[in-house]
Amino acid sequence: MTSTATTSPAAGSSAAGSSRVEVLGIRHHGPGSARSVVRALEALRPDVVLIEGPPEADDVAGLAGDPGLVPPVALLAHAPTPKRGRAASGDAADGSGATPEPQRPRAAFWPFAVFSPEWQALRWAAGNDVPVRFIDLPAAAHLTLDITDDTSSDDHPVPLHEDPLARLAAAAGYGDAERWWEDLVEHRTGDLAVFEAVAEAMAALREDETIRHRDALREAHMRLRLRAAIKDGAERIVVVCGAWHVPALTGKLPPAAKDTALLRPFLKELKDTGHAKATVTWVPWSHGRLATRTGYGAGVTSPGWYHHMFTAADRPVERWLAHAGELLRGEGLPVSSAHLIEGVRLADTLAALRGRPATGLDEATDAIRSVLVDGDDVRLALVRDQLEVGERLGEVPPEAPAGPLERDLAARTKTLRLPRQALAKQVDLDLRKPTDLERSRLLHQLTLLGVAWGRQVGTSGKGTFKEGWEVEWDPGLAVDLVAAGVHGTTVADAASGKVLHDAARTGLAGIARLVEGALLADLSAALPPLLDTLRDQAALGHDSDALLDAIPALARTLRYGDVRGTSPGSLRIVLTSLFTRARTALPAAVVALDDDAAAALVPRLREVSAAVSLLGRNERAHSEPDGSASPGDDTAGGLRGEWLDGLARIADRDDLHGLVAGWIARTLRDEQAATSEQTQARLSRFLSPGTPARTAAAFIEGFVGSSGLILVHDAALLALVDRWLSSLSDDAFVQVLPLLRRSFARFDAPERRAVGERVAGRGGSGERSAVPLHPERVARVLPVLATILEKK
Repeated sequence: MTSTATTSPAAGSSAAGSSRVEVLGIRHHGPGSARSVVRALEALRPDVVLIEGPPEADDVAGLAGDPGLVPPVALLAHAPTPKRGRAASGDAADGSGATPEPQRPRAAFWPFAVFSPEWQALRWAAGNDVPVRFIDLPAAAHLTLDITDDTSSDDHPVPLHEDPLARLAAAAGYGDAERWWEDLVEHRTGDLAVFEAVAEAMAALREDETIRHRDALREAHMRLRLRAAIKDGAERIVVVCGAWHVPALTGKLPPAAKDTALLRPFLKELKDTGHAKATVTWVPWSHGRLATRTGYGAGVTSPGWYHHMFTAADRPVERWLAHAGELLRGEGLPVSSAHLIEGVRLADTLAALRGRPATGLDEATDAIRSVLVDGDDVRLALVRDQLEVGERLGEVPPEAPAGPLERDLAARTKTLRLPRQALAKQVDLDLRKPTDLERSRLLHQLTLLGVAWGRQVGTSGKGTFKEGWEVEWDPGLAVDLVAAGVHGTTVADAASGKVLHDAARTGLAGIARLVEGALLADLSAALPPLLDTLRDQAALGHDSDALLDAIPALARTLRYGDVRGTSPGSLRIVLTSLFTRARTALPAAVVALDDDAAAALVPRLREVSAAVSLLGRNERAHSEPDGSASPGDDTAGGLRGEWLDGLARIADRDDLHGLVAGWIARTLRDEQAATSEQTQARLSRFLSPGTPARTAAAFIEGFVGSSGLILVHDAALLALVDRWLSSLSDDAFVQVLPLLRRSFARFDAPERRAVGERVAGRGGSGERSAVPLHPERVARVLPVLATILEKK
């Protein structure tokens, strides 16, 4: 939003002595506002431009004129750890500051796109050699202090939590504030008159609206910076700020002493933290990050559309649909020029029917859905991802100071001789070597941060000390790295902050995976609070699925912790407690299951079984050099025995789902916890004539799993299955055929062939010598075969 920029006194204008101040109230990301700001600056030719933003950015504002600084970019503010733990705050209401994070963010971002009015003001000032000053509260305040609205005074009561734009939109008869704003401002080509009306509307709203304490502090600081510009002798001053703040900066300003008194305790508290000034630099950003509102309060849902609206020379809707058609054709979808013509006509018609001043994104999207993609939401989602949001990445010149995470990563990759390259490369690490171990820790830390530089792959060697990674650096990862800076100023600190942040928002299984990741990444500072959280969750957890999901990650952590030179500490106690609760809940978890529930339970049981078997296997191979057992060996053997005993206790229950019963029978056989006679008895019982065909088929599916080798090598079992199949009636066979096909489809081709040969009697141990053929049916096939062979 922007107020009028005329030379006569009006809303948004004020005179202070010989200085003239024009306040342009804007929406933080809007193509219409951006055009209007440029037009106003060209008309007013100010001596100085004041912009809502952190004052620490004054030193890097001049880089906006560098052609190497290509939006979307962001101002990144970071500070060392504050003396006292306080959570950062931002301004989520009007998008001018960083959104509060519960885990004490260490960085804040102020993103700019090419269609951001502040960015256009920066570029205009750089191109015209006009100084720029940022006038909002210091960025250090967002990183070290709590600026909350839960306290109030007579002058600054607690605010009403209502969007002022929504009130104006409702008064104009709109149900959507976003659409109201687009119709009023964004679809108009630099119409300055409308912004005076918006400024007056804001003034009217503020008469009835309470002012938040945070806004009062910010506006007081803005007025102090404005007075400083006037004192410095500027005759023509333009202020670019959010429209909500326009009334606070225009007309007769309150006494400077009042603003100083309001800010004094706040600035003193900031000074007491020891970090009164943060470090600010430019970093690359992306449209995707701008759309997700990461670390910022003024995200936009369709940055790609706004970019198009700002950069399109003419006919924006026609060009938009042409881009959509090009995208869909690139995906192999038939989109012709006739589709585009009809789409444009439909969009324009919809805009007219809806009474909109111009065709907007809603109309264009409806036209694409109806004409270009035939109502297919999947194809429409492609248009949204690639066009409405887009994958545009910003660029930062080498002259810009690097962010703290970038500096730390660059130093560590140089030390570890691990260059960032755009080509995919496999790196095999030997964790017994210090350099490779540090490389592994770095890659795991980046993975926890969401910076997917490396992906774990298999290695050719054997042993727990081998680890394989496929590394490939994508330019978009630079943005992910910057965004991760909200959690810390080094890769290790940020990873620790991120896992603690995630642990507060996930369940028991998720925390267990975070513990495993923290151990692999050597995040010693994060492990104690993670284990405390895990212990609390385990003590309170009653969900058997969550308990089962948590055990594998903890077992891997306990099993491989000593290989990486780290100590799991109290993890063994947590795992034992968790396992005991899961085993106790197992009998109730396996009953009364439908097909879907059984299919979801078996993989969980398989993971737990593999984990406890891993702990108990080859204990001698993992003993200490002096021959003593390694940490967890006593626990390992006990857990394995208890788990198999628990499975044996429920293996013969009549209320088991066939899939679960089959898996248990196979597991007890493979782990030598059941004799051949016990396994044969279970098979015979489930494959007896009294068992429903679907239950028996499910049992076979659970028993054979994904490998047919057991049928190849166990002639008695194969004969039992063969007899059961032969005994089925036609109707029963039709019922179980889908289940059997699903089971046998998982076998490898050689396994299926071997099973078929044994059944046909060609494998040496089958009961049948040949497959009987029906003479009449064979006679029908022979002419067709003869025709095929003649053509060949």
